[in-house]
Amino acid sequence: MRNVVILAAGLMLLSGCASSALDRARPDEFAVARQAPLVIPPDYALVPPQPGAARPQDSVGQQQTLDAIFGAAPRSAGENAALDQTGSDAADPGIRSSVGDPGTNVVDKGTTTRDIVAAPAGDGQDARASAGTAPAPAPTATPTPKG
Repeated sequence: MRNVVILAAGLMLLSGCASSALDRARPDEFAVARQAPLVIPPDYALVPPQPGAARPQDSVGQQQTLDAIFGAAPRSAGENAALDQTGSDAADPGIRSSVGDPGTNVVDKGTTTRDIVAAPAGDGQDARASAGTAPAPAPTATPTPKG
C-alpha cells in the first residue's frame, strides 16, 4: 500500500512536466530592443561655472558638517532641560581635541583590541590569527527515565 502511495505521488509530480504546457506563446527573452539615443536637455538658464570659483554645493555641505559637529543650531527647551539634567555644563568643551591623547583614560577592552589598534598599517598580507583555548562547556544533567 505504501508503494502505491509513493508511486501515485511521483506520477502526479511528473504530470506537471507535460509537453503541452511548453507550447504556450511567450516573449523572447533574448531579443534586445534598441534604446533611443541620449538627448541634450533644453537650456534652463543654467550659467556655466566661473573658473576658480567655489562650487556652491561644497560650501553648503561644509557648513552643514560644522553645524552638526559644533551644534550651531539653537536648542529647543526640551533639549536644554535634558542637557541640564545630565550635567552638560560640567563637560570639558575641548574634549574632542584630547581624545587621541595617550594620557586619556579609556576602558580596557582586552589584549586583542590593543593588538589590533597597535598593529602597523598594512594591506593584511602578513596577518596571522591564533585560536585560544575555549572554556569547557558546563555539564548538563541528563534526565533519568521513570520506570
